[in-house]
Amino acid sequence: MKKIFAPWRMEYISKETESNKGKCIFCFPEKEYLVYKGRDFTIVMNKYPYTNGHIMVSPKRHGKNLDELTQGEITKLFTGVQFAYKALKKTYKPQGINIGINSGKCSGAGITNHLHVHLVPRWEGDTNFMPVLSDTKIISEHIEQSRERIKKALKEVMNG
Repeated sequence: MKKIFAPWRMEYISKETESNKGKCIFCFPEKEYLVYKGRDFTIVMNKYPYTNGHIMVSPKRHGKNLDELTQGEITKLFTGVQFAYKALKKTYKPQGINIGINSGKCSGAGITNHLHVHLVPRWEGDTNFMPVLSDTKIISEHIEQSRERIKKALKEVMNG
């Protein structure tokens, strides 16, 4: 069995309690992380990404459980996920995309107060020795550049 180590995420996990005291990052996204805020869903960059282009999509309504969403809200959320998926494919041309929902703190969720879906672009060989040996994660593109590239692709896929 292979194990994936992500020690750079510890800062994010350990600040969970503090981050939930302030404004919700999905209801009140910071400008530098906001990709899209619409009537039905919000898309933000992950502040602690696993790879370039790691984004999150949240439903409009603030809440933490999937079973609290109406069927209409679920449909709107996954419409947002599909747009985000298409934008990532267009922008990064990944060989795969991990899509997942962490529900509750024990599932690995760092943000437990607003349900969200992670989309993480993946490529063959995108893991290396740096995180394991030197506690370092290499993200080769600045988050602002990633955000602008994804925003541009998102507009194209939503209007096309």
